[in-house]
Amino acid sequence: MQKNENNTPEKDNKLPINGKTPDSGHSVKEMMAAIEAILFTMGDSVAAADIAKAINTTVEDVWKVAALLKERCDRPESGLMIQRFEDSLQMCTKPAQYANLVKIASVPKKMTLSDSVIETLSIVAYKQPITKAEIETIRGVSCDYAINKLLEYDLIKELGRKDAPGRPILFGTTEQFLRSFGVKNLDELPSMNPARVEEFREEAEDEVDSRLGV
Repeated sequence: MQKNENNTPEKDNKLPINGKTPDSGHSVKEMMAAIEAILFTMGDSVAAADIAKAINTTVEDVWKVAALLKERCDRPESGLMIQRFEDSLQMCTKPAQYANLVKIASVPKKMTLSDSVIETLSIVAYKQPITKAEIETIRGVSCDYAINKLLEYDLIKELGRKDAPGRPILFGTTEQFLRSFGVKNLDELPSMNPARVEEFREEAEDEVDSRLGV
């Protein structure tokens, strides 16, 4: 049997994934390296379909190899982690490393999410797509400030316009929202209660501060 330069049987370099090799014909090690390089370089999330196209493989194999990469990053000695958001992947710094990172970064005044902002965000998350007028009807007060802050933090975005008089703007949550609350998709959002809202607020503030470099 032919040996590679590391004296390992050539076929062993094609590590099996669930009992089979990737459809691309690349070794799993090669694909892990490629996906890692793409995610590290891009910084933001990358669609699995785009990764598959870039490395000439299937989306299914991207998910399988990314799972192996995630296992490697989940080890205590790694400061990075792989996160999945619906149909995309992102390489991020583990939250536990934040205290170390801020020691070498400029740290401006900490941003906070006020009660009105977190309440507005909760309404958008559970009622989307929703208009500003509909949010204000639920809250009973103006939400201009809250919406502007959520747009600034990239926690909500404009989804289009409602087919109604005046064509009001529809708002919905973003991928950054999923990242902030540690969920893959909206289906994973729990039933809301005061304690959970407070927990979410803290998680969101930490993520927003990290994203803004504070």
